[in-house]
Amino acid sequence: MKLIVGLGNPGGEYVKTRHNAGYMAVERLAHRHQLTGAKSRFHSRALQGTVSGHQCLLIQPTTYMNHSGMAVAEAVHYYRLNPAEELLIAVDDVALPCGQLRLRKAGSSGGHNGLIDVERALATTDYPRLRIGIDPPGPIPQVNYVLGQFTVEQKNIIELTLDTTCDAIESWITDGINKAMNQFNASA
Repeated sequence: MKLIVGLGNPGGEYVKTRHNAGYMAVERLAHRHQLTGAKSRFHSRALQGTVSGHQCLLIQPTTYMNHSGMAVAEAVHYYRLNPAEELLIAVDDVALPCGQLRLRKAGSSGGHNGLIDVERALATTDYPRLRIGIDPPGPIPQVNYVLGQFTVEQKNIIELTLDTTCDAIESWITDGINKAMNQFNASA
């Protein structure tokens, strides 16, 4: 079982905001693989099915971003997953240009509150994460920026990026983290 987590915030006011890029990636992956019938599990919206020939659980925590760790830890512990090999978290990143992807095997939270909470709940930084660039906030306070809607130009970029994000996730599932990093970080 592979666990793919898209971080974001629940609720209509956050739909398609920059901070929900992880949610958007999981939604696109579910649509691509025709996964339907989401259930409420692990404090998340959860879909289980086959992605690229492998059993996967796709979740979007229904806790707010800063409490994402509870949902991730519940799913990891329930399925007795090894986070280093069976967990991938998709998340927005203000340090990357809009649309740029960065896949990493492990590492720091980079100050991202969702990842900080995941690391607290799992007691490790040893899990893959796929960062989706949303541009730096510039003069706008970061909290306002990440909770805001994409600009028209950013929307166009993100729409294309979500397909590439799905390709990267599928590569991670079938080929492993090293090959996926070599392929999808090369264009960064």
